[in-house]
Amino acid sequence: MALFANRYRTHDLGLLLLRIGIGIMFTIHGYPKLTGGTEAWIQIGGAMKLLGIEFAPAFWGFLAAAAEAVGGQLLAIGLFFRIACVFLLATMLMATFMHISNSDDFNTYSHALESAILFLGLLFIGPGKYSLDQMLFPARRRLY
Repeated sequence: MALFANRYRTHDLGLLLLRIGIGIMFTIHGYPKLTGGTEAWIQIGGAMKLLGIEFAPAFWGFLAAAAEAVGGQLLAIGLFFRIACVFLLATMLMATFMHISNSDDFNTYSHALESAILFLGLLFIGPGKYSLDQMLFPARRRLY
């Protein structure tokens, strides 16, 4: 049956669509945070208190906002893909912890947790062949 046929030959196209869609969404979510200025960054970076880090909340907030806005763009084009995934994963884990500390309602932290799981998976999968990473840093063929 065609419905159950192996379609792995199209996995790079699927990965491209996933990268572009998620990348655009995170850019849209992150851009207002990035342009929000010091007040917004301090509020976002205040979540680091959960880890006992109380210094430079504006720096941590800016880093989180940049991870979403710039990381989303890098994700979409597949450039420095794994580095972007690491920053996005860390940001979403911190967002998950922050939401859990403010509420035990699953709906308040489910989006951040789902995103963290997504970025962890993408970190292992890689950007695929339709990416700038593949164009600029082609992988050597494996002999197995």
